[in-house]
Amino acid sequence: MEPCVRYWRSQEGQTFLQRFLHWVDVLDPSVLLASKGEIENSRLVLDSLGEPGRDFTQDKKVKEAWKLNLSSVHPDTGKIIPLVFRPPALLPVATPVVVATLLPHQKTVHALIWQFFFHIYSAGFNLANGNSMSQEKNVPLKQAVFCIGAISYGAFVGSFPQFLANRYNLKTSALQTFVKKLLPVPLFTFLSVFNLAVVRAVEAENGIQVVDKHGNVVGVSKKAGDKAIKETAISRAALIGTSGLVPGLLTHVLQRMQFIQRNAFIVAPVRHITVAVTFGVMIPVSFSLFPRIGTILRTDLEEEIQSCTEETELFYNRGL
Repeated sequence: MEPCVRYWRSQEGQTFLQRFLHWVDVLDPSVLLASKGEIENSRLVLDSLGEPGRDFTQDKKVKEAWKLNLSSVHPDTGKIIPLVFRPPALLPVATPVVVATLLPHQKTVHALIWQFFFHIYSAGFNLANGNSMSQEKNVPLKQAVFCIGAISYGAFVGSFPQFLANRYNLKTSALQTFVKKLLPVPLFTFLSVFNLAVVRAVEAENGIQVVDKHGNVVGVSKKAGDKAIKETAISRAALIGTSGLVPGLLTHVLQRMQFIQRNAFIVAPVRHITVAVTFGVMIPVSFSLFPRIGTILRTDLEEEIQSCTEETELFYNRGL
């Protein structure tokens, strides 16, 4: 069992606040500066410990090894996650893209380009941090096709409101408000969830491994794969939806203030900063909505898996 899996398993029963505080620590961008050798050495340190315990809180070296391992190593494969797709990279890499994507663009091509950037990065992050225990020989090609489809669909549909506004020169204020202010955020949120669901569709199609409390593989379950995708989709919707909704509401309130009406240039930078801050705060919040290692009742699994164990509860890697 990988060290990071042992750690996530040891945190079973944590409250939302405990998970949040833990993610705030793990998402420290400074761990991105660690070399491949340092990451591999951290694994050796953790392998020598066995189950995570008292040393995690008392030994600084062990604590840093856990932090580096949890933020850089895939819990299924034990491989080092590509730098830009590691969880701590989400804030510095994705924040500028999210801010630019949510901008009120003047030209459709600009909206399309930023939508492409966002969905390309989202697909890479979803693929790098999903469950990797369902893969067969034909899955990489299948996932590549799914990724291309999700990116293309997301980019074109995401830029469609801008196309409508520019192409048809909407005359009524109600239509302008709907297309420019009300539609973009829920559409952006839906497409983010769609990207996740499509990229990780093989988990529901092929199933993912479920293990008992000792880490022994009991079987491969499609129902567990479906549950993992649904939980992560809720997490992603909370991240993107809140990051778009809060700045929009704040902007709406500011524009009603006389001071802001006299100094309209303030609105744009405040909006951009609010998007960045909200996105940064919501990353650990969204990751904390569900435990990293999910649980599923034996009675909710396929009959062939139920007959293989007497455990009442089994575990799986939910992914991010």
